[in-house]
Parts: sequence; C-alpha cells; structure tokens
Amino acid sequence: MLNSRQRLLQALDRIPVDRPPVWLMRQAGRHLPEYRALKERHSFLELAQTPELAAEVTLQPLRRYPLDAAIIFSDILVIPEAMGQPYSFGEKGGICMDYTLDSMADIERLDDTSCAERLAYVGDALKLVRKELGSEKALLGFAGSPWTLACYMVDGTKNNGFTKIKTLYYENRDAFEALMEKLCAALVDYLTLQIQSGADAVQLFDSWAGICPASDYVEMSLQWISKVIRRLPKEARVIVYSKGMSHLWPTLARTGAHAVSLDWTVDLPHIASHHPEVALQGNLDPLLLEQSPETVKQETLRLLQGMDKQPGFIFNVGHGLTPGARPESVSTLVETVCGYSS
Repeated sequence: MLNSRQRLLQALDRIPVDRPPVWLMRQAGRHLPEYRALKERHSFLELAQTPELAAEVTLQPLRRYPLDAAIIFSDILVIPEAMGQPYSFGEKGGICMDYTLDSMADIERLDDTSCAERLAYVGDALKLVRKELGSEKALLGFAGSPWTLACYMVDGTKNNGFTKIKTLYYENRDAFEALMEKLCAALVDYLTLQIQSGADAVQLFDSWAGICPASDYVEMSLQWISKVIRRLPKEARVIVYSKGMSHLWPTLARTGAHAVSLDWTVDLPHIASHHPEVALQGNLDPLLLEQSPETVKQETLRLLQGMDKQPGFIFNVGHGLTPGARPESVSTLVETVCGYSS
C-alpha cells in the first residue's frame, strides 16, 4: 500500500496508483474556524512572513482531513516584494501594489538577484512543515506565473481589468520582455529554494491567463512559463494551472510541466481518454463545496468514475477553495476519494 507522498509522486510520473491522490489547491484552510481565529490576531502578511505561523496554517487542513499533501501557506506577490515592489491589502480587501511600473527605468530598478535569500522565510516554513509531515505526506510549493505577477506589478490592482500590462505588451515589447526576463530569473531562484527546502512539487498559477487573447497567449504567458520550467533543477516536478484557458490544455501540456491542472469548464475524462501525455489535476467546481455533503459525494463519485483507471490523475477542485466552503462537505469530498475503489 502506497503512502500519501508516494501516491502523489507516482501520479505526477503517470505511474498507476491504488487511488487518486487528493489535496485542495491553494487557500485550503481559509474556510476553517481555526484559520479565522488566527486571522483575528495576525494580519495576512504576518501569517505569510512568519515561518511558524505559515507552517501552522499549512498544517491546519491536514489535521481535519486525510489529505495526501499540504500546500505551503504563502502569497504569489512575495516575488515582486522581494524584487523591491511591496504590496498591501486594502481595508475592504483586495491587493494594492505600493507603486506601479510605469517605465523601463522602473523595470530596470527591480532586483531579480538573491530572491531566495530575501524569501528565506518561505523556505523556513517549508522546512518546518516537512519536519512535521515526515516521509508520509507530500508537500507542495507554488508561485504565480510571470504573466500573472506582471499584471499586478504594472497595473497595481485588478480593478481596471489589467489594461496597462496589455498596452505594455502591444506598444513597448522591449520593456515587456525585460520585465518578464527578470520575473523568470526571480521565479527560478524562488522555486529552486522551495524544492531544496522540502517541496516535492511546485505549482505555477497563471491566475490571469483568461484576460489574454488566445492568439497572443503563448507570447504573453506560456513561453515564459516554459522558460521557468526549463531552468529548474531536473528533479523538480511542476504543475501548471491556467485559469480560463483550460480549453487550450494541449498547449499547456507543451510547457514541460509534469501535470496540467484544469478547471471545471472542460470534460476531464474526455481529455484523459484521448490525450494521456501528462498527468491531469482537477476539476470539481469549488462552488459544490458550499453545497450539501450528499451533493458533493454524488459529484465527486461521478468524476472519479469518469477518470477510473486513468494513470496520472490527481483529484482536486478546479480552483482554490471559496471562503464559504462547508467543512462537512470538504470532509465528505476527501473521504469519498480516499474510500474509492474501482
């Protein structure tokens, strides 16, 4: 019988396993009362930047649910902050960069060197979690894709639809490419730190892929994701999630990733049966976890049966958990997957 860590690693390598591994993407703990209790005493940035607190938040979902993996509690915007562009959260929520990149000079001032040193607190949190998990459970790291990070860095917030970054791409390609090259260098440094600190795999979140025209998506985003993956250590296992672009999954599979994470807008069993080139992660609608346990069990079983006997399948929701997810429904999901047999 495989342990949870072995199950995930074999799934990523497309080796048949006794049942699909399961975890809950990012933000798995934000629906939990114990996480909300911590948030009453600490800001989000305190939680993310204090290794002991980040480790605690990471481990909370595993204390409630028999998950196969933990995903480190952090934020994608630690990269721009490490490069010299801090961020904060508004009083009513929402991300705000302290300043935006308005010129080539702004981009040139970004420091893409020694990011691993400045983000050592993430590595320290990973080491704490790795020690707690031992060899039984898998541990995942993550980062934002170059394109998604650039969206925030150039526009400052998502409220305007990220028009400035698209204008930069179309009207000043040299500046756009200079920014993306710096982001790639910083991400390779950061993801290598995560792997060296105990992460079994890392996931790249292209959260704003959906604002790209399909005809420009490779040039805007995917070529840079591929560049990051190629520069990582050979032992690194990488999962790519591209929000709103699941219909372009064959292109996502060509990035060099070990697994492609797809949302609930595509037929995962159809893709798996016709194109088994990479492992697939997904793709239950996260909104289902706000519904009754009975509904969750029904839909979970339907997906499991559709993916039955497919090597390289990792059960997951199609995006991060919503704050309204019901703990009893999340518990039903995990129990259904763990108890499934074909």
